[in-house]
Amino acid sequence: MIQPFTIHVPEEELTDLRERLQKTRWPDEVGQDWQYGTDLTYLKDLCDYWADSFDWRAEEAKLNRFDHFKTEIAPNRDLHFIHARSSNANALPLLMSHGWPGSCAEFLDIIPMLTEPQNHGGDPADAFHVICPSIPGYGFSDAAASPGFDQKQIALGHIKLMELLGYEKYVVQGGDWGSAISSWTARLAPERVLALHLTLVFAGAPKDKADPFDGVTDKEKATLNACKLHMTDGMGYQEIQGTKPQTLGYALNDSPAGLAGWIVEKFHRWTQHDGNLERVVHRDKLLTNIMIYWVTQTITSSARLYFESAHEQNNLFEHGRIDTPTGCAMFPGELYQPPRVWAEALYNIEHWTIQPRGGHFAALEQPGLLAEDLRHFFRRFR
Repeated sequence: MIQPFTIHVPEEELTDLRERLQKTRWPDEVGQDWQYGTDLTYLKDLCDYWADSFDWRAEEAKLNRFDHFKTEIAPNRDLHFIHARSSNANALPLLMSHGWPGSCAEFLDIIPMLTEPQNHGGDPADAFHVICPSIPGYGFSDAAASPGFDQKQIALGHIKLMELLGYEKYVVQGGDWGSAISSWTARLAPERVLALHLTLVFAGAPKDKADPFDGVTDKEKATLNACKLHMTDGMGYQEIQGTKPQTLGYALNDSPAGLAGWIVEKFHRWTQHDGNLERVVHRDKLLTNIMIYWVTQTITSSARLYFESAHEQNNLFEHGRIDTPTGCAMFPGELYQPPRVWAEALYNIEHWTIQPRGGHFAALEQPGLLAEDLRHFFRRFR
């Protein structure tokens, strides 16, 4: 049964948060800003703002402007989701999946652009009914209670959710983990998924070609090298979360400053900005996302997805290329940007756009650009 859900954090939890922030034991620091990780001066200022000025009730109200629901997607495990219906009855159902360290809050700006495009410079004929689940173990969705729960299992739950909502045909979109989840959704329900859209494409060099760089342009090679250089010292989090997420969780679940330091470093590293992250993502939006992890105590279960995915080793492409029509929007600040020919070996690429700006959190950083790309690509599947 699907039940309405309202986000409300008890006042005593907010009081406890403020007290913890005020009692933070700060470490020392050496080196240049952000060289060793999250910058101490920046984090102190952010946490002071979090404790003294951040208005969670206002942000909570913004979240609750949308229709939230929960449903028992598996025995004793509820799935939370936003279901934003368009005023256009013929709108196309769109299932959007977030990643780590994101949440459904990433989509707050883009949802109205998709449900009511006529209010944002678009055509009402391009409207969507938007469904945004919280990944199990992230935010308001319950975590799996046993090992082995990876992206494939998440996709199966999303397919079941769309059935419960009565959507027989729909399109899917995702970045980060959402890319893998959406790809699995297309793989597992090809008769239901009309088209797939990705902002992060997990496509490595083809192993069956003598020269994997055959057909790769010089510009694409330069982009690959730039991505590799950018991530040279940026993958430590993945090793920790993929091997010992529980150990990490004790610290992050107990210290809000520690949690903020862990998450905000990824936003600083993975968004496209001129050195000032908050010119791209306002601190209220950063803290809203962090708050969702804090109040639900899901940082440990969210990190566990890295462990499960590394150890389950379900192969998305075991049975070959995904034939679902696929569109890709390549944002210049994305972590990994494969050549189109590599992506075409794994997906049925029918749409490929190079975006002028934006990074890993496309819906949060550049909602207008992503919304327009989705309208354009999905138009012919209505």
